[in-house]
Formats: sequence, structure tokens, C-alpha cells
Amino acid sequence: MLTQERHNLILQILQERKAVTVTELTKELDTSESTIRRDLITLHEMGKLNKVHGGATILEDITSFEEDVETKSSLNIDEKNEIGRYAASLIKDDDFVYIDAGTTTLKLVDYVTNTKAVYVTNGFVHAKKLAQKGCRAYVIGGELKLATEALVGAEGINNLRKYNFTKGFLGTNGISLVQGVTTPEIEEGLMKKEATSRSYMTYILADHTKFGKVSPVTFASLDQVCIITDFVPDEKYREAAMIKEVCKQ
Repeated sequence: MLTQERHNLILQILQERKAVTVTELTKELDTSESTIRRDLITLHEMGKLNKVHGGATILEDITSFEEDVETKSSLNIDEKNEIGRYAASLIKDDDFVYIDAGTTTLKLVDYVTNTKAVYVTNGFVHAKKLAQKGCRAYVIGGELKLATEALVGAEGINNLRKYNFTKGFLGTNGISLVQGVTTPEIEEGLMKKEATSRSYMTYILADHTKFGKVSPVTFASLDQVCIITDFVPDEKYREAAMIKEVCKQ
């Protein structure tokens, strides 16, 4: 088989599966492992794929675009409801909880019934709803970002450093096997990164459409978090992260 033909087949297989191992390619292309490894290095250097330990993953588009809260609130409503319902059930009486701003985490707030736990959030709408439920809620200070209705910035990060959370519930714009959990804005990414480091257990609330997407700022690796989703569109993610599916098909 010619080198170019082999390269084309590797890229075709990747397009179909999103990720592939050296062993799988060796068997399917009836080629030695050393040849496949050289092919992957060449294709990686050409910018055609991501070479990872033991194989390769498809290149994922990076987007910095973020829809406003009103638009995002109208997307995947049923899935977000189920994710929020399950996440709320995890909160116990003695928990000290961080809730990130976002439309999926707001669904979590809608289903909160535990008024004995203590809540901290950078979403002012989240804080208002928690207080209306009779919960003890604290708001992280910072600059208000209208597009996401989140409080961000250096002051917010400094305030987060005062706390040690038992559970953190965060939203995301993208989940990638290579780039991890990502968000478009630098300041929001820094807030999420700090919240992750201050939480004993970090849960990422994300519906299936967030998988395979990449935003400019990584705030956590997949092995740092547990992902609560409606369903996983690619089984490869199970090997990289703890995942709870609430609407498994």
C-alpha cells in the first residue's frame, strides 16, 4: 500500500470514529506498528490529526463564539432538566456547594430542595433563586458579564480562594479527549479553574452536544471531573472521565 493511500485511510477511519489506537490501525491496514507510528507522527506534523499516547484523535474545531443566556436557555431543555434534577439529588445536608453561572447549572438550582446545605455562586440569578427557596446563599464578587450573567475577574478568583467546597457544579462549552473541559472566555475560565481546584468533587453539567467541541480556554482535564450528561455520544470518553448518564438511550 502506498504511503499516501495509507494516510488517507487513517484519516477516513478517524473521521468515522473520532479516535483510534495504533493497534486498531495495525490490524485494519495490515501494516506494522512502527509504520503506523511514523504515519501518525507525519500526519500530526502536517496538522491533520492529534497524535496521543497509543494512537490519535481527530482534530476538533476551536470556537470562541458564545451564545447569550436567552438563546442557550432555549436549547436542549429536556436534557438540561434531567441533568439538573440528578445533580440536585447529590446535594446533602452538610455540603458546602459551589454553583457556576450558566443555563444548565440554573436547572440544577430549579431542582434544589436541600435548604440545610450552604451555597456559593457567581451567578446572580442563581443566588436569587436559591434565596427564594430559603437556602443560605453567598455571591462571589466580581465584574458582571451580561452575556452569561456571571460574575468574573480577579476579585471573584480571590474570593474563591477563601473557600473549600465539598461539591462544585460547573457548566462548560466543550468537552474534548485532548483539550479537556473548555470555555470561550479567559476570565470565566480562570474562575472555573479556581473553583475546580477548591472543590473536593467537581461535577461538569453538560448535555451530549458539548462533547467533541473545543473552546479557547481549558479549565480542567477530564480526569479531574465527573461529567453528568444525558448520554455520551462516543464511548472513548468513558476511558478518560467519570461519567453519569441520566437519559441513556
